[in-house]
Amino acid sequence: MTERSFEILDVSLRDGSHAMKHSFTEEQVRATAKGLDAAGVNYFEVSHGDGLGGSSLQYGFSKVDELKLIEAAADECENAKVSVLLIPGIGIKEDLQEAVKVGAKMVRVATHVTEADVAAQHIALGRELGLKTVGFLMMAHMAPVEKVVEQAKLFESYGAEIVYVTDSAGYMLPNDVTERISALKQSIGCEIGFHAHNNLSMAMANTIAAVEAGATYIDGSLRALGAGAGNTQTEVMAAVLERLGYNTGIDLYKLMDVANDVVAKFMQRPQEITGSGLIMGYSGVYSSFLLHTQAAAQKFGVDERDILVELGRMKAVGGQEDLIYDVAQQFALKKQKVEV
Repeated sequence: MTERSFEILDVSLRDGSHAMKHSFTEEQVRATAKGLDAAGVNYFEVSHGDGLGGSSLQYGFSKVDELKLIEAAADECENAKVSVLLIPGIGIKEDLQEAVKVGAKMVRVATHVTEADVAAQHIALGRELGLKTVGFLMMAHMAPVEKVVEQAKLFESYGAEIVYVTDSAGYMLPNDVTERISALKQSIGCEIGFHAHNNLSMAMANTIAAVEAGATYIDGSLRALGAGAGNTQTEVMAAVLERLGYNTGIDLYKLMDVANDVVAKFMQRPQEITGSGLIMGYSGVYSSFLLHTQAAAQKFGVDERDILVELGRMKAVGGQEDLIYDVAQQFALKKQKVEV
């Protein structure tokens, strides 16, 4: 077997927050964290779906304060380390400092793929606090390879130890992933990560492409619990990588147990590729828009697919959730005019 050359980072307790409408309880987090730790997963993420400071009217309020959840998760870990997501403009430096006090050991500072420059002080703070510090380029399909490389170099210059290519919309195909990861491998000295969404059923194929191109950190979520159609399914990913000859360092049975006996029991719905998820991937729309779009479509009596296609045409990005309701209202007004 090939020696372990990458880390599997589980995002069930962060990306899954979107699918759970930010309603995780301390008991759910503790049970999941304990299971991931026992299975040999070295890093897993705990935050509001939109990162530290995300609990708000715009993004959705958390049922339980994320600091309590981070502390609970860290308390269950013997070997694993808790990561947090921070999006500059949503989370602030004080949020990160508080997260460290309750047990966070890694921070992933996330920006739109063309806006790495807004993260310089957050990356620097992560290093000062002794965290494993990551630059997370969201919606990476929206920029040409040369721009992705440019922005990755910025993250590296600020002190990022890992730079992620993030397929936030589940839009990429394997060749897109190979092209971006390979370009970063040739252009930067720090490690490279990849985060997938499954809106076009490409998450596993894209993750394999990332590993083969040189990614050393790859994300997954148990039972694919995540925004949109979910992420690469962690337990399936571990099995596939073992089949491919990689030594993942993970106990597959224990990983399956936490997926099936813990996470599956608290999921609000199965993760599947619905018509809306498909349109998100096809149009390149941010995966966390899904539940907001469904709510807007119901409120205004319009087709959620129309909203998503229009958002894709507008090239909407994370942080522009208010556009969802604007677009829904515009379709509702057009519908009224036609009916009159």
